[in-house]
Amino acid sequence: MPGGAHLSPIIGSRIQVRPAPPARPRLAQRGRRRASLLAALLLLALTGCSSGAVPIAVPSPAPEVAAACEPLIKALPDKVLDSKRRKTDPPSPLTTAYGDPPIEVTCGVAPPAGMAEAQSQCFEVNGIGWFAKEVQNGFIFTTIGRKVYLEVAVPDKYSPEANALTDVSNAVHAHDTLVTPCT
Repeated sequence: MPGGAHLSPIIGSRIQVRPAPPARPRLAQRGRRRASLLAALLLLALTGCSSGAVPIAVPSPAPEVAAACEPLIKALPDKVLDSKRRKTDPPSPLTTAYGDPPIEVTCGVAPPAGMAEAQSQCFEVNGIGWFAKEVQNGFIFTTIGRKVYLEVAVPDKYSPEANALTDVSNAVHAHDTLVTPCT
C-alpha cells in the first residue's frame, strides 16, 4: 500500500487508511525556524536597547535651590540630541537623562572646582553661559551666572558634545534666573 499503510488480516473489520500528510519541504521549515529565531533576537535587542533607569547621584541642595530646580528639570525637552528622555535611579526631581550612553542632567550641584579662576573658559550657547570640563569619556558642562547650577554630562559619543546645550537652553532661559552674564 502507498505511504507504508498496513492492512490487518481481520476479516469484516473496517480499516481506514489515511494518507500521510504531505511532506513539508525542509526549506519551509528552516524558513519558519529562522523567522522565529529572528523575531526572538529582535525582541531581545529591543529589550536590551530600552535600558532601565540611569543611576545618577542626587545632590542635596538647600531647599530654595531644590525648589528652583524642580520646574527647570520638568521643563527640559523630551529629547536631547535626538535621544529620548529616560528615568533616573533613584528617581529625583533634580535629575534626568537622555539616550544610551546617557546624557546626564543634574540640577542643584555645587560649582565645579576651577570655575572661579576660569573666567576665560566661560562660553555661551544660545545666551546661556557654560563652564566646560573635559573628562575621560566626554564633557561636563555647568551653567555660569545663574541662580542655580545645572550640570549636563555629555559622553563623547555625541561629539561635538556642546551641541546638547542648544537643546536645554530654552528651559534654562525660562526657569533659571540670570545673575551675572558670561564674560
